[in-house]
Amino acid sequence: MTTPDTRPVVQIDVVSDVVCPWCIVGFKQLDQALQQQNVLARLRWHPFELNPQMPAEGQNLREHIMEKYGSTAEQSAQARERLTSIGAELGFAFNFTDDSRMVNTFQAHQLLDWAEGQGRQHPLKLALFQAYFTDQKDASDIDVLADAAEAVGLDPQAARAALASGDHQASVREKQQFWTSRGISGVPSMVFAGKYLTTGAQGVETYANVLKQCLEEAA
Repeated sequence: MTTPDTRPVVQIDVVSDVVCPWCIVGFKQLDQALQQQNVLARLRWHPFELNPQMPAEGQNLREHIMEKYGSTAEQSAQARERLTSIGAELGFAFNFTDDSRMVNTFQAHQLLDWAEGQGRQHPLKLALFQAYFTDQKDASDIDVLADAAEAVGLDPQAARAALASGDHQASVREKQQFWTSRGISGVPSMVFAGKYLTTGAQGVETYANVLKQCLEEAA
C-alpha cells in the first residue's frame, strides 16, 4: 500500500505559449523551486499566442526576432546562445539553428485544450516544448502535434479528430480573452494561489519565496 503524499499543494496558473523559450525556462525554474520547498503544484496551463497573426508557413526565427524587436543579427545570435546556456543549466536543450522557424500556435493550444479534458495537458505541454525547441519540429504541423499526443499516452487519431472538428477553437479564444482582459500581455505569467502574479522567468529563488509566502498564509 502506498503512503499518501502529505506535501502541501499550491495552485499555480501558467499563461504561456509553446514557442516562448522563457516559458519553458520559467517552468524549469519553478520546478526546481517546488522541489527545494518540498511543495506540490496543482498546475494549470493557459493559452497565449505570441504571434496570433503568424501565417501558416511561419517565418525564419532570426528574421522574425530582428523584425519584431529591432535587434541585429548579432544580438539575435547572442540571445539564442544565452538561452541555450540557461536551458542547459536547467536540464533543457535548446537546439537553435539558422533554419529555426517561428510558427503559428493556435492549433497547439487547441490540442492542449483537448488534452486537459483527457487529464494529460501538463505532459503534452512539456512534449510540445521539447518538439519545438529541442527537436526543431514544426509545432503547427498536424503530424507533429499528433505524435506529441501519442508520446504522452493520448490517442493520436483522437487528437487529429479533435483538431479537425474545430471544437476547441472557441474555448481557446475565450481563455485567451480571460487572461488578456486581466492585464496579461507577456509570458510566462504565473499566478500563485489565485493572487500572486509573476511575469517573465523570475528565477528559482523568486519562485521559492512566492511559494513560501503562499504556504505561510495557508498555514
